[in-house]
Amino acid sequence: MNPVKVPDLDLLRRTIVEGLATKGWPEPMWLETTPEDAGRGQATKAVEDGAELVFVSGGDGTVMAVVTALAGTDVALAVLPAGTGNLLATNLGLSTDAATGVQVALDGGRRRIDVGVVEDQCFAVMAGMGFDAQMLEGTSETAKKHIGWVAYVGGALKYIRDKPMNLIISLDGKPALHRRPRTVIVGNVGRLQGGVRLLTEADPADGKLDIAILSPRNLAHWAALGWAVVRRSERVPRMETYTAASIEIRSAKPQPRQLDGDLIEAGKSMSISVRPGALLLCVPQPDSDPDLAYDASAAERAAEEVRAAAEKAAE
Repeated sequence: MNPVKVPDLDLLRRTIVEGLATKGWPEPMWLETTPEDAGRGQATKAVEDGAELVFVSGGDGTVMAVVTALAGTDVALAVLPAGTGNLLATNLGLSTDAATGVQVALDGGRRRIDVGVVEDQCFAVMAGMGFDAQMLEGTSETAKKHIGWVAYVGGALKYIRDKPMNLIISLDGKPALHRRPRTVIVGNVGRLQGGVRLLTEADPADGKLDIAILSPRNLAHWAALGWAVVRRSERVPRMETYTAASIEIRSAKPQPRQLDGDLIEAGKSMSISVRPGALLLCVPQPDSDPDLAYDASAAERAAEEVRAAAEKAAE
């Protein structure tokens, strides 16, 4: 867990310990992230010590670090959302209620999903170069804390009139695409901040990544694109989509970049590959639907026993 992102550590501990006890599960080992290690080292230690399930509670950076550690193992990951723009939790249909995340793990829904790879890091949701990373860069932590995902709108407005990038994009070694987009998003699942579904056909277990190339030129283009996405239109103007297992993005100038909603160092290129079925993820039942959030509301309702156990322990 990331102690900086978790607002009430005592409540989190009660929720997990008492929630697991309702089904006879043992009390877990507790490992905190540090400024030097966002969670990868702690999760690796948990695997080495024989963990069968790892709960992660923190922001996007914490979740991505744990995903990187668990990819390729048989240890299951259960997300307990904290922080602000938690993208994997959003795609699981989880709110900031830790009890629902515990209930999902207890219900036993498990799904092997693909992960994307950039250098030595794995991502479960998406990677991006351009405007989406600029938006993250322009959004303050204070604003996110007070108004949640809506704060990203302010971050987006700072850069909405910027010039497009000049990119060469190669997909699975095919002839290169020469494009001048505002952003390129490579996704494993479809939802962005606020639950907006950008990649409607994304399947996290198909061995492929979905690519969206967005090329609006003015405010009218942005408005039309955004409206089509919100309405889930079959065709989104100024957006091209592809699927591939290997993606190479090259730019003449350094561009802002992000992985799973967490900024990484700007760069002139991004090399992305996929590891099929690398992550065992706790998901709401039924665990076979391409939409990882399918019927998450059922887990939220069932989590009442977990909440009650946590409240009783506080008395």
